[in-house]
Amino acid sequence: MIKIVTDSTCDLPPEWIDRYRITIVPVNILFGLQSFQEGIDLDPLTFYQRIQASGQLPTTAQPSIGQFREVYGRLTADRSRVLSIHLSSQLSGTWQSARLAALEFNGRVLSFDSRSGSVGLGLMVREAAELVEAGWPLERLIPHLEQRRRQLNVFILLKDLRYARMSGRVGRMRETLASILQVKPIVAVVAGSLSLVEQVRGQKQGVARMIALANEALGNTPVHFAVAHALESDLAAYVLAEAQASLNCRDTFVTELATSIAVHFGPGTVGFATYPAEIIS
Repeated sequence: MIKIVTDSTCDLPPEWIDRYRITIVPVNILFGLQSFQEGIDLDPLTFYQRIQASGQLPTTAQPSIGQFREVYGRLTADRSRVLSIHLSSQLSGTWQSARLAALEFNGRVLSFDSRSGSVGLGLMVREAAELVEAGWPLERLIPHLEQRRRQLNVFILLKDLRYARMSGRVGRMRETLASILQVKPIVAVVAGSLSLVEQVRGQKQGVARMIALANEALGNTPVHFAVAHALESDLAAYVLAEAQASLNCRDTFVTELATSIAVHFGPGTVGFATYPAEIIS
């Protein structure tokens, strides 16, 4: 048996996590000396309320090697194998913690760098779980996922740059961000890193441009399409409607953006991922 593990930056509807029995290792969120586990003892509304009240951002810390060791030990106790898929190593040390813990299990656990996050990671995790159900061995899954991550498209529209500046993520994009505080930046995930690709005025213009960029990359290629948002459900619904009108979407879902990602972008952020939907034999 193969079991799937990921981290709490993976945005999937809860019913899918239950359906595929996916194990989530939580990212740690620290408000001063108080530490919380994402999705366990800190919900999104409380997260944003605490930031609003204090005027300061929390910090995030990847799960420790010990956290992964405990999870892997429990899941492999019945001689199962584990595929552990995580947030891009260019954005977090989570995959590195998972990799180091996996080394202790003599090949029974394999870790994989998605080079994505949020719904991009979620779509990859879902497909991996589906392929496990179809009987694929780990040795076939890994090269398949390596190909898939090159086909992922992820675009993010920020409402403003206050959170990105406070969290230090602005410097990771481009210095030009400092001069465009009055416009809406569109960010893409390229080779696992954040890259500023466009500057637009207004959220609807930003959505239109993101959809156009996806259309340029995909044409009529069938895709799975997923939207993540931070307290912006109406805009997320608008993104979904625009995508369904323009792209060849085979299936879709909308979900709340993981707080460990939203902390770097802020409320009002909306983004989406496209994932290949061709049938695999």
